[in-house]
Amino acid sequence: MALFDENVTITPAPRRRMSRGTLAGVWALAVAMIILLVLTFLPTAYVIQRPGPVYNTLGTATSSDGDEVPLISVNGAETYKTAGTLDLLTVQVVGNRERTPSWFELATAWFDPTKAVLPIDAVFPAGQTSEQRNEESSAMMVDSQKEATAAALTQLGYDVQTRITVHSLTKDSAAEGILQEGDVIVEANGTAITSGDQLRELVQASGGEPVELVIERGGAQETVTVQPKETTVQGDTLWLLGITLLSDFDFPIDVTIQLNNVGGPSAGMMFALGIIDTLTPGELNGGKDVAGTGTISADGTVGPIGGIRQKLWGAVGAGAEWFLAPKSNCDEVVGHVPDGLRVFAVEDLDDSLKVLDAISSGGDLDALPTCTAG
Repeated sequence: MALFDENVTITPAPRRRMSRGTLAGVWALAVAMIILLVLTFLPTAYVIQRPGPVYNTLGTATSSDGDEVPLISVNGAETYKTAGTLDLLTVQVVGNRERTPSWFELATAWFDPTKAVLPIDAVFPAGQTSEQRNEESSAMMVDSQKEATAAALTQLGYDVQTRITVHSLTKDSAAEGILQEGDVIVEANGTAITSGDQLRELVQASGGEPVELVIERGGAQETVTVQPKETTVQGDTLWLLGITLLSDFDFPIDVTIQLNNVGGPSAGMMFALGIIDTLTPGELNGGKDVAGTGTISADGTVGPIGGIRQKLWGAVGAGAEWFLAPKSNCDEVVGHVPDGLRVFAVEDLDDSLKVLDAISSGGDLDALPTCTAG
């Protein structure tokens, strides 16, 4: 039986040519892949901000020696057991001037609600080295811890003595040759100085007239006079002494905050709440999981911070149910609260304590301020 006929020729079917539309699609895909490959290696002018580590101010932290120690410890006063969490939030920055994220990384971050794409100049100012930025951030963290301690102890009725110190002189400072780093500003035009804002207001009120300062230098007081310099900012006339100030305090008890590799001032409010909880009986948060952010000044005022949307997501990831947000950040919060998180707007330490009291006692949370669009 023959299985095939040697005399029969089989002609293959003709190959179908691609349609013009299909061919155009193939070329478009190839060009897109080439462009994507090129963009992957091209430098960008942006960085990515994302949620960073979360730290419980009632818990422990790793010391510089690698040991687990209380994040907040107190000597010189009775302390009490705590429960639950009072979490402070951080953000991480992906990229720097030496290595910026690729365009592909930026594209994926743009569609990720937990991340933000920012101009590199907004995070790494031109002319500032990474070392200088880290030093500045560390200094702000130290100052934040002092302000938080002062706010907490003042809230608890302790007598806290404030000293406003000259940290540095600006370029072409009006105080050049008159004031020095480390000088303590005691009085200005006969008024005792207790905060940097107070001194700035007095200088502005002088209207450009010389300002008489009582300073403390080397343990002795002396009187000096500084002629403020005029400058214009957004059309407003300002009178400046040309100095940067640092708040320092004399505390009646020893409060130590242990937190390495974290900078900036945004943990101030949560530090203050953690100190208060440590120094008072009972559980400030009712044993619940609460997170928050905000700068704080010695008088208890809560100020705005950066990266609050990423911190909201960090709080959810840490298991927090409630979030304390600076009222001045509310416009950034509205419409961006993750599911499962309830946000309260606070302007000062008293507001924060009212929220915690309502959470711990089962009070009326609906009566408390929340974020609304300004």
